[in-house]
Amino acid sequence: MENKTIARTLRFLSQLMELHEENPFKIKSIANAYFKVDKLPFALKDKPINEIDQIEGIGKGLAAKIVELLQTGELKELNDIIGQTPEGVIEMLGIKGIGPKKILIIWRTLGIESIGELYYACNENRLIEAKGFGLKTQEEIKNAIEFKLAANGRFLFAQVEGYANTLFTQISEWLITIDNHSLLGFAGQYRRACEIIDELEIVIGAENIEHVQDQLTFFKPLSLIAGEEAFMTTTEAGLRVKIFVVNKSDFYLEWFKLTGNPEHAEKVLKLAGDGPFANENEIYTKAGLSFIEPELREDFDEIELAKADKLPVLITDKDLKGSLHNHSTWSDGVHTLEQMAVYCKDVLNLEYLGICDHSKTAVYAKGLNEQRVFGQHQEIDELNQKLAPFKIFKGIESDILSDGSLDYSDDVLKTFDFVVASVHSNLRMDEAKATARLLKAIENPYTTILGHPTGRLLLSRAGYPIDYKKIIDACAANQVVIEINANPLRLDLDWRWHRYALEKGVLLSINPDAHRTDGFHDTRYGVLVARKGGLSADKCLNAFSLEEISKYFDSRKR
Repeated sequence: MENKTIARTLRFLSQLMELHEENPFKIKSIANAYFKVDKLPFALKDKPINEIDQIEGIGKGLAAKIVELLQTGELKELNDIIGQTPEGVIEMLGIKGIGPKKILIIWRTLGIESIGELYYACNENRLIEAKGFGLKTQEEIKNAIEFKLAANGRFLFAQVEGYANTLFTQISEWLITIDNHSLLGFAGQYRRACEIIDELEIVIGAENIEHVQDQLTFFKPLSLIAGEEAFMTTTEAGLRVKIFVVNKSDFYLEWFKLTGNPEHAEKVLKLAGDGPFANENEIYTKAGLSFIEPELREDFDEIELAKADKLPVLITDKDLKGSLHNHSTWSDGVHTLEQMAVYCKDVLNLEYLGICDHSKTAVYAKGLNEQRVFGQHQEIDELNQKLAPFKIFKGIESDILSDGSLDYSDDVLKTFDFVVASVHSNLRMDEAKATARLLKAIENPYTTILGHPTGRLLLSRAGYPIDYKKIIDACAANQVVIEINANPLRLDLDWRWHRYALEKGVLLSINPDAHRTDGFHDTRYGVLVARKGGLSADKCLNAFSLEEISKYFDSRKR
């Protein structure tokens, strides 16, 4: 074992000991040994074992650890402390800018045990509530996490969107000077609005294909390298970009091939033939199919539905009439209840707002006890008079406890217009227990909406395992709506289960889970993923008008 490996192991041990608040003198001694070992002018592995404790700054205790490492390649003490530490907390040590002291607060005080949860907490402005953290530190941590996630080469759709649109504009303007009559389009995962983007694909249909190919290597915004099929690069942020250049006459065929899931494209072209095609609509027409929107081209049942002319009319942003499941300064939000409502009314031109601040179990998020619930309801009554005909519905995000019960009595639950029931704790249950927990919450007569059903955080936390069919069937039986949480980190319920829910007659609700006014705009990511799942406006709760949703909530109370 090399000196650097020994030094890093000792440093790692000292960091974990600090996390567990062990003897500070012992921690300092091991931390100092890290620097000492790292700068030794000779290799410890070449030193006689009985002489290691004679090295300046290394006593018998540290020498014993070094000998153990040299002889076995590991430290029992380190293995023991790793076993007592959540894996996600250990991963936090790799985030630039936060050391053990801050991680200890994040873990012990805020109850955060993974990088994904930490990133989500930054987005919710929750870190500034903790001692030693401010807005600047929170932003630095958020940026460091984004950099770490990007190193894996995978991105949330929302992370790619701004860059993709800028690049598209740059290529469009460049093409005007190179090949003025060319065609251009996004393809692949981005055009299908996939929640995770592994690479950004763009197709150019050129009249003078060789000229465009020759000039692409000089396209300044990207350092492109010509491959066998496409021009490729990886941006500084770690995003892979591919640009395909095809003959303009073949553009729609190639664009179609590069957009869809390969199985989808193969099946459609088997029916449509080889072309040429004047546009994508012609491809589907010649295949004897209704036009299939890009988001649906995933080789689920979309081709069968298109054959029978039974494709849904996919929901759009304009279909939404209100926003449900949002937070204010009553719990962990950034803006006041009135600011959230006025933004919905005057900026977004919506008809209603559903406020769902955290319930009393969520102490970390300033959850509302019974007295504060009453106080918030008084403010809502006053604002409803002031803002009419716009309406604020009295909602709550009630924690689903470990046994599946909600954390208010029935007397309190019945005072709300609607209840979003969500899991925020004890996420390590097996499938049977996690499913039973949700089933009990769904069967509670006051549960209106099942919030972010699996608790997943994309790219960082898989979420708890559940039997999707049992959960969806129970929602159908109990007339419980299932949330599509539009936060780009969640997008939960997964779009792959939307069809099953819709077939069972379950309503879905696209909820931004906004903690500030800007958060309302996350709804568009929920709409995109809802379109992938085949959602139409008539099956979406918050596409109901104010009159319709008022009647719906009233009917649930009887």
